[in-house]
Amino acid sequence: MASKPEMIIVLATRNKGKTREFQEILKNFPVEIRSLDDFGPIPEVVEDGKTFDDNAYKKASFTAKVLGIPAIADDSGLVVEALNGVPGVHSARYAGQNATDQDNINKLLKELEGKTNRKAAFECVISIAVPSGPALTYEGRCEGEIINEPRGEGGFGYDPVFYYPEFGKTFAEADLQEKNKVSHRGKALAELVDEFDKVLAWLKQRLAEVKPPKPDHSQFENNDWSESKTVQIKKAAV
Repeated sequence: MASKPEMIIVLATRNKGKTREFQEILKNFPVEIRSLDDFGPIPEVVEDGKTFDDNAYKKASFTAKVLGIPAIADDSGLVVEALNGVPGVHSARYAGQNATDQDNINKLLKELEGKTNRKAAFECVISIAVPSGPALTYEGRCEGEIINEPRGEGGFGYDPVFYYPEFGKTFAEADLQEKNKVSHRGKALAELVDEFDKVLAWLKQRLAEVKPPKPDHSQFENNDWSESKTVQIKKAAV
């Protein structure tokens, strides 16, 4: 039986299906998972990162800072070896901003015409951030290959052309329970659940940290702010 919630964590999405999924997998932990629909309007995050990690972190960090509570975000897509990782972070809009799943599949198959290397992988990154910025990252990867034409009625996205050798069928031909055990998101979520007690401890520690007092201007009187001594602050790896 789930413990009384000790912490609210917002999932940086308005997708009700994804929200229910996270609520279900974390139901035995003392957290309350909410979606963006549970809060007032907030600006949309522009997913302009070059990697899945960039986008997942950007969504989680931005949401945590705006709402003042921990946030979870994920980003995922298909990477194709013969296309140098394309469609990658552009998987959902590979054939255009308003492209359908079939549009994206058609473009992918067109780009792979005549290529013998059909290796591909689905990748997923889950990022959990606190308002002060630091984040934890969980990743999942599932390798397969792209077949020449769609097969199966289930799944979504590129599932009909993503063939998983161990199943001997595409993801669209596999049932949901079967797929979730080996999928990129399934693996990332399983890793997150396995370590969620540690995640909670980390979140509590970060949220309890006392922010340093605002410095007095006199502390900077002798500082050299020349360009040669400027320090670039990067996201810390945790």
